[in-house]
Amino acid sequence: IPDGPGYHEKYYFNPGDTGFKVWQTRYAKIGVGICWDQWFPECARSMALQGAEILFYPTAIGSEPHDKTISSRDHWQRVQQGHAGANLMPLIASNRIGNEEQDGYDITFYGSSFIANQFGEKVAELNETEEGVLVHSFDLDELEHIRSAWGTFRDRRPNLYGAVKTLDGSLES
Repeated sequence: IPDGPGYHEKYYFNPGDTGFKVWQTRYAKIGVGICWDQWFPECARSMALQGAEILFYPTAIGSEPHDKTISSRDHWQRVQQGHAGANLMPLIASNRIGNEEQDGYDITFYGSSFIANQFGEKVAELNETEEGVLVHSFDLDELEHIRSAWGTFRDRRPNLYGAVKTLDGSLES
């Protein structure tokens, strides 16, 4: 949970401890990572390994409160596109629009909600100020075939990922 100028979320929220979940809907099995989760590839991979077929990331990201000239919009989108490509599954990133002023900070939210395909390519996108609904169709059976053919999950080596399970990157004994 971020905690910095303009983002005092640690004051209002506590991180959950139930792990990353997936849900079966009538359309697909979905994984949902919320806001700050988007910066951690382990979140997307965990949901993919649990059988998610589509990843969703609702968020509220915008200009840096302390310096509006700094834009992380493209970085934010590329990270999400990387989650889609690394897990060979579609990803839907929704972001708020508008401006918020509070405690002397001014944040302009990026908007730019988008859908990425299984290779991380954007297939639909709204602009920075546009409200709307994005729709794109995916053949889930074809996507499962692609994931299976690539062997991305088959060839994982979790026995080598011990450092990922620690906060300081040390290997577990």
